[in-house]
Amino acid sequence: MSATATTVSKPGTGAGEARTRPSGGGLRDAVRRRRGLFAGGGALAALLVLGAVLLGGGTWPAGLTADISGPLDAANEWIVDNRDSHPLFLYFLLHLSNTATDAVNAVYQGLDALGWLGVTAAAVLVAWRAAGLGRRGLRVALTALGAFAVCGLLGMWDATLLTIALMVVSVAAATVLGTLIGLAAGLSDRVDRALRPVLDTMQVMPAFAYLLPFVLVFGTGTPAALFCTVIYAAPPMARLTALGLRGADPAALEAAVSLGTNGRQRLWTARLPLARRQMLLGLNQTIMMALSMVVIAALVGAGGLGEEVYSALATTDVGKAFAAGLPIVLIAVWLDRTTAAAGDGTGASAPAGSWLHGGRAWALVAAAVAAAAAVRTAGWPDAWTYDISTPVNRAQEWITANLTFTEVWAREFTVWLLNPLRDALLWLPWWSVLLLVAAAARLVGNWLSAVTATVAMAAIGVLGVWTKSLNTLSQVLAALVVTLVLGFLAGVLCARAGRLERWVRPLLDAMQTMPQFVYLIPVVALFGATRTSAIVAAVVYALPAVVRITTQGLREVDPAAVEASRSLGASTRQQLFGVQLPLARPALQLAVNQGVVLVLAVVVVGGLVGGGALGYDVIKGLSRGEMGLGMTAGIAIVCLGLVLDRVTQRTSRTPR
Repeated sequence: MSATATTVSKPGTGAGEARTRPSGGGLRDAVRRRRGLFAGGGALAALLVLGAVLLGGGTWPAGLTADISGPLDAANEWIVDNRDSHPLFLYFLLHLSNTATDAVNAVYQGLDALGWLGVTAAAVLVAWRAAGLGRRGLRVALTALGAFAVCGLLGMWDATLLTIALMVVSVAAATVLGTLIGLAAGLSDRVDRALRPVLDTMQVMPAFAYLLPFVLVFGTGTPAALFCTVIYAAPPMARLTALGLRGADPAALEAAVSLGTNGRQRLWTARLPLARRQMLLGLNQTIMMALSMVVIAALVGAGGLGEEVYSALATTDVGKAFAAGLPIVLIAVWLDRTTAAAGDGTGASAPAGSWLHGGRAWALVAAAVAAAAAVRTAGWPDAWTYDISTPVNRAQEWITANLTFTEVWAREFTVWLLNPLRDALLWLPWWSVLLLVAAAARLVGNWLSAVTATVAMAAIGVLGVWTKSLNTLSQVLAALVVTLVLGFLAGVLCARAGRLERWVRPLLDAMQTMPQFVYLIPVVALFGATRTSAIVAAVVYALPAVVRITTQGLREVDPAAVEASRSLGASTRQQLFGVQLPLARPALQLAVNQGVVLVLAVVVVGGLVGGGALGYDVIKGLSRGEMGLGMTAGIAIVCLGLVLDRVTQRTSRTPR
């Protein structure tokens, strides 16, 4: 809706039936858009009829496919045969691999040498210092204490240390890489324009897609897991560093120039300090994404908590999966609270008159950790562990036997929504799918978006995975429908009831910190290993982002427009549908875009629990060494992500 919208009463109705419509130039724009929609719809219908006459129906033609699995398998065999002799591996890739392995081993051995008491003390004291040495910081410190205590009590201490070691090395490398990229993009418009589409593409790529190229080069093990985690986690740091540098206060920069500073001095004394908050937020996001990827990287031999979850899901051992998944959630909450507190600046200053400030506080933390490590405790004592897998499995068996509504709901959802949607997509002629993708992308964005989406969809057919891709697409669309219905409804309620939003906020915070892998555990316990399990996990994973964006968008609607409609007698329902939702349309479109990207990420991971389609091919390729099959599915996933992103991302009508 145009910014010049005014509220008027529809002729012939009471004041309670007030409606909102654009005026002046806004009305002309609305009429023009409406004519464009009619013209576009007519052209699309004509193309569909013409295509039916000339091309007929059916799935993607076999003559338009290209088999790349053979060359990929051959490349994999060549890499395996030459890994110990070719100069590229001996003098470059082997050094990278050894460096990655040695770094992770060194951090793990360092943590192990501290003992359980030293590691716990370090986590608690660092969290306390980062959040401020006061009552506010004490809550974060208690979170750290509880997280590590549960990890030990559940018998997951060694796996937790290995996960943290992988995290430390990957986050350090991703932070350095992301900061350097962010500096280049923040200081150069040309670099920023060049990197933006690359970072956009990386953002829509599911985590699974990052595993295969590194496995192809480095094989399974720590190096592949570490490098794919670094690449996956670096973009948030790069984006927010560039955003912080570009958003620096011009007055402060002009003051620095007036003092005679050169470009390097302005960077260190003005730009970077002013971008500190954004960079700490980038660090927080990098840590969360690295943890998510480290857990998924268990598929390629990363070890740690992710491997425990993966092995349990492979045998449908819900109790063991829960015992490994709970520490992952707690570690994520600890890291999120600590870095968020540091980013908020809650620990930036000590109380007035306190000598615990800056380096002295950190020196005290180091001394306390050294004292705890001097006790020479080994790993977590076996006598202090408790096996919860048996009670959890019994509870899961009771739920399966008594709460049959989950099985009924899963069956009905599959029969009445999932299967018809999949069959409808497979029934459509291949060329009509391309036309629909092009029309949707053009309607939402510009011609560049339409071309990109169409080419990406056509690439899926050329790869020979058209049917499997449409199967995955049907799961994504089904999950997206449920996510948007629940997310928009919850967002509207939270926007209109501040107390409800305050109650829901801690739950949304906790849900947003949980890695994708963890969502599979409870849904398998409730629904078994089916396509419905993957869809439910995707809905729960994507719901917090949709709710937050919807709530924020509705709250940012101009209060004057709402007040004007209220003064003309509009009811609450008319205010919502006639004013607030139209004016919040950009935020709602962003919610749809983020929802579809997050849903795709978990639907693909759902191949572990019966999701099938492309996700299963990726897992099969990783577990059996069939790189051709896995890489083909991985490329198709990337293309599908590009299609979904372009048809849901609002862009300028005219390419820049």
